[in-house]
Amino acid sequence: MRAEAQNTVAEIEKSLTLLRQRLDWETAPYRLEEFNARVEDPNLWDDAAAAQKLMRERQTLVDAMDVVTSIETDLSDNIELIELGEMEEDDEVVAEAEAALKTLAVTSAEKELEALLDGEADGNDTFLEINSGAGGTESCDWASMLARMYVRWAEKKGYKVELQAESAGEEAGIKSAAYKISGHNAYGWLKSESGVHRLVRISPFDSAAKRHTSFTSVKVYPVVDDNIEIEVNPADIRIDTYRSSGAGGQHVNTTDSAVRITHHPTGIVVTSSEKSQHQNRDIAMKALKSRLYQIELDKRSALVNEVHENAGDAGWGNQIRSYVLQPYQMVKDLRTSFETSDTKGVLDGDLDGLMAATLAMDVAGMSRADAQSED
Repeated sequence: MRAEAQNTVAEIEKSLTLLRQRLDWETAPYRLEEFNARVEDPNLWDDAAAAQKLMRERQTLVDAMDVVTSIETDLSDNIELIELGEMEEDDEVVAEAEAALKTLAVTSAEKELEALLDGEADGNDTFLEINSGAGGTESCDWASMLARMYVRWAEKKGYKVELQAESAGEEAGIKSAAYKISGHNAYGWLKSESGVHRLVRISPFDSAAKRHTSFTSVKVYPVVDDNIEIEVNPADIRIDTYRSSGAGGQHVNTTDSAVRITHHPTGIVVTSSEKSQHQNRDIAMKALKSRLYQIELDKRSALVNEVHENAGDAGWGNQIRSYVLQPYQMVKDLRTSFETSDTKGVLDGDLDGLMAATLAMDVAGMSRADAQSED
């Protein structure tokens, strides 16, 4: 086997090592047996919510086990094909098997990354909030660029994106926007994006073509699962209705349908303005519960730098990532030191490398580096 193919095999085997470790491979069959026994309980569906939760947990385990066995089988089959092709001097068979290994290596790396998403709320849908910070018109334009970046990333993942509220900038861009992004592991992926994002570029709004620095804050919260009860005391909230702003024209909102909910104990303010007043009220209440749930998750977490600590005011002191477009091109995550010169790709939604580095750093357990060090 050629050296390149051997290296590819080694990459796949390391991904398999991490996948088995994250799954606790030795106990997985026993856990599946336990799930199967509970599924056969005739009284299971007496509590529909608990039954659905059990079925989801069982399916998650089955899917994870299937991933490992599928990669193992494909790896073994292609190694055998290469060895057979080399014995028979069939270059075409060898080339096809080597190409299949490269594809498998990409798949394995993706599954390895997904295995890091095993937090309590990682599998949930998510709310994404974007707020422009210091920098005026520049920051409003930067906020709209970030909104586009995240929408493109989500669409590439096959996620459903719903705009829930938006406030336009006075000259360009947006002051703020709120989205609901729905899909498996949406929160798990996006949680690493909470914080302040800094842009350095030559301003298109400056006739002197000077460099400007802009800041925008991103906050991410898990959508509360129906099985999670979050109590909101009516006495703790104020609900206001107002007329939402838009671009004008025949579709401009002429009724007070937008809803703002203020939670007095925490100071949290949530809004929804894209639907009817009744729908906006429901959406805003769900967003509030998600924010309160995030606070509860943070309290339980042993990590110091969770969402609320990271996602501070949009200014110099709370940055997580820097995007430099002039005089050179570089995107650098200040937490992991991961950097790339492909600024266009990042702003077009190619965020997996940046997210992966943060997930690997934050995960409680063995990372790829740890797995490699044991070899």
